[in-house]
Amino acid sequence: MFGDTSELAENKLLLLYIFDKINLPISNIQITQIVLENNFINYFTLHQYISELVSSGFLEYTKEESKHKLIITAKGSKVLSMFKQRLPKDKIEIIDNYLKLHLEKIKKEITIFADYTIENNNNYIVNLKATENNSILMDLKLNVPSIKQARELCSRWKQNSSELYSKIISLLID
Repeated sequence: MFGDTSELAENKLLLLYIFDKINLPISNIQITQIVLENNFINYFTLHQYISELVSSGFLEYTKEESKHKLIITAKGSKVLSMFKQRLPKDKIEIIDNYLKLHLEKIKKEITIFADYTIENNNNYIVNLKATENNSILMDLKLNVPSIKQARELCSRWKQNSSELYSKIISLLID
């Protein structure tokens, strides 16, 4: 029984550690990917732990771009600082190495938004957005005639947002 309780506490601390290291609101998909790629916790247990951490006030949901994202709370950070030494060093090292390799990609996914909606039969509204430190850098809405163009614009924005942003700014300023 004690082993199960110890493992439960360790896994929840591990989740708090991940949220603390990323220090940005992330989606359920992103935290799931991090945890599953490193084989820390299975999918169902992970989401049970997240739910419990939210209920306890250690994590909270924020709403950004009509999407719910998770972030560690001050209470969660305090608990982590008090019990961080109980986390196995090998798991901390795995997380630190993983985030070193993937943090830029995660940040890009968080700060770059591209989506489209159908306006009427032959018109699609494409919304391209870039944010930084909770400030909007650019929020561009375009009307295009086909779903193919809408998808292409979203794909290009996600792949080359900083380059496209710079070009748009240059075109508008020059």
